[in-house]
Amino acid sequence: MDVPEAEVFPMLKGKVAIVTGGSQGMGKATASVFLRAGAKVVIADIKEEEGQKTVSELSQYGEVLFVKADISKSEEVQNLVAQTVAKFGKLDVAVNNAALSPDNSALVDFDESYWRKTIDINLTGSALCCKWEMQQMIKQGTKASIINIASVNAFKVQPNMPAYTLAKHAIIGLTKHAAMEGGKHGIRVNTVAPGAIFSDMSAAALKIMGTTMEEFAPTVSYLSRFGMAHEVAQASLWLSSDNASYITGICVPVDGGYLAK
Repeated sequence: MDVPEAEVFPMLKGKVAIVTGGSQGMGKATASVFLRAGAKVVIADIKEEEGQKTVSELSQYGEVLFVKADISKSEEVQNLVAQTVAKFGKLDVAVNNAALSPDNSALVDFDESYWRKTIDINLTGSALCCKWEMQQMIKQGTKASIINIASVNAFKVQPNMPAYTLAKHAIIGLTKHAAMEGGKHGIRVNTVAPGAIFSDMSAAALKIMGTTMEEFAPTVSYLSRFGMAHEVAQASLWLSSDNASYITGICVPVDGGYLAK
């Protein structure tokens, strides 16, 4: 697919941002857009080789650091925030994007081990990120912004994804609670809910389903196409910037109209 990227303006000049799950896909696109918007960026991921490669690739746009972190482990998230502050002196923005791929079984026969892993990473991991990010932001006493990445699964149920759907529903509640707690400290917390986004994974899934992107796209978008990772990144950029200074506790779908269907 070829959807041109929107122009990036210096909306995050002087800001320091963490992007979890930043070695590929939407996380990598977000790190790229944030760097070009003037931020210093810390990419966190469990995939060290891919993470270092991404940092090398994106360093042309600005200052970027890789920190290996499993967000389901509290001490590793705490270390991520500590390394960010040690390197760049503060934390202004965090995009909690890291997540495990959807499960693939009916609720009546779900894989209990994969269920626990999904909840540990997709929900508890996001909560741990909020915990340690907010602690640092409160300590600084400056305005800050957190973006939790959910999914259209937070609103519409999909077949054979019970754990993933549960976790993404819960991200909405986590965001609302964090926004309530963070408000008095000047911390805004919002959610972005991507719809069908083009990736190697989505292309492989379509092949398994025996269909093509052109055939399938009208069912998931009024725009009759899949979204691009950089389009999700632009939503996170706006919510992270001072242009959204009075917006907190909401969810912005980036879904080509899917939820309007």
